Amino acid sequence: MDETLPTATVRTRVTVPLRFPDGYVTTARVHTFHGLVDGREHLAFGLGEHAEADPPLVRPHSECLTGDVFGSQRCDCGPQLREAVERIAEAGGYLLYLRQEGRGIGLYAKLDAYALQDGGLDTYEANLALGRGADERDYTVAAQMLAALGVDRVALLSNNPDKAAQLERLGVTVADRVSTGVHLSPANAGYLAAKVTRADHALDLPFVP
Repeated sequence: MDETLPTATVRTRVTVPLRFPDGYVTTARVHTFHGLVDGREHLAFGLGEHAEADPPLVRPHSECLTGDVFGSQRCDCGPQLREAVERIAEAGGYLLYLRQEGRGIGLYAKLDAYALQDGGLDTYEANLALGRGADERDYTVAAQMLAALGVDRVALLSNNPDKAAQLERLGVTVADRVSTGVHLSPANAGYLAAKVTRADHALDLPFVP
């Protein structure tokens, strides 16, 4: 790992059985940490035979209360989380649950951005109109968590090239990039299109040139 990366350590490790609304069940080893640079309570879910996987399948998943918990159709976060847990459990690896709601701007600001989107702005334009960055997420804590878990080489489960670029800069070798599925609905079509056109996400959408 990058020698300049601040050191984090595993604080606790506990086994948690998981059950999703569609009936899918698995077991996770949930890790908490000391020394994360932003002081937030991020979690690493060890799934499948993660110690045996080389490289482990890893998804840094940014918290989305509306999508992950309440099933909001305005984004694809909830379906991506559900998909990631099953795929990582099959392959072996980690889901890093990162507390950076709304691409890092927070829950209330994200809902403010939704209001601006209802007025015609896309998801990135709305963040900028609020005086925030289009995407304020910083994956330093993800690299710290991986280092604490003894992982310096990953297969990255993500459509977002910025995640791979940041992790590489932080000393994590991205040995492979694995795309998630396309979770398209009438309510999130514009949101997904903006991901492709504004941030080069690897999504195969039929209506985006």
